[in-house]
This record gives sequence, C-alpha cells and structure tokens, in this order.
Amino acid sequence: MSAASPTPRGDPPSRGHHLATITHDGRFWDVYVELEDEASHPGGHRGRVAFAPVDAGEGEESLRTADVIIEPSRDEALWSAKRLDTHHLVALLRSLLPEREPGAP
Repeated sequence: MSAASPTPRGDPPSRGHHLATITHDGRFWDVYVELEDEASHPGGHRGRVAFAPVDAGEGEESLRTADVIIEPSRDEALWSAKRLDTHHLVALLRSLLPEREPGAP
C-alpha cells in the first residue's frame, strides 16, 4: 500500500497551510502541511505534507505523505513544517511519484 493518498477531483488541492511552491522535473508544485487536531491523536499534533501540481491535468490529483510531523502543540507542528528545506520537500515529493523507467522522458 502506497503512502500517497489522492484527493478526489473537484476538491481544493488542500485545506492545509501553504508552505511553498517548489519545482521538480520541470513542473511546479504547491506544498501544504495538513495538521490533525489533538483529539485525533492524544498527546500531540500530527501532520502530513500534501503536494498539488499547479498545472494539474485531467484526472491528476494531489499527493499526500503519511504523518511525518509529530509535535506536542499545533504551533510547534507548524513551525517544524516551515523548517523543511526545499530539498526535503522535493525528496518527499519524489517518494510519492511513480518510478520512471530509465531513459523515459
């Protein structure tokens, strides 16, 4: 089972906090952090990172990581997400994309 979780077409790319817009493989991606409230996970706030292609084509959906942020408060979780560097975000995105065949465009 993949860690990626698609968003149904027609929904906004994310209801999370916009972190950045990054480029990867010639495309632009909006990056969001989606935080769950403490009631879902007592003892802390968890968050995942969502990637939405800016030029999304028909049937193309946002991708989401598993929970990669776990902090005692919402503010600390958001701060941790904001500390992710571009190369961290690109690495997370690459982990969600399907593998390409060598030499494929």
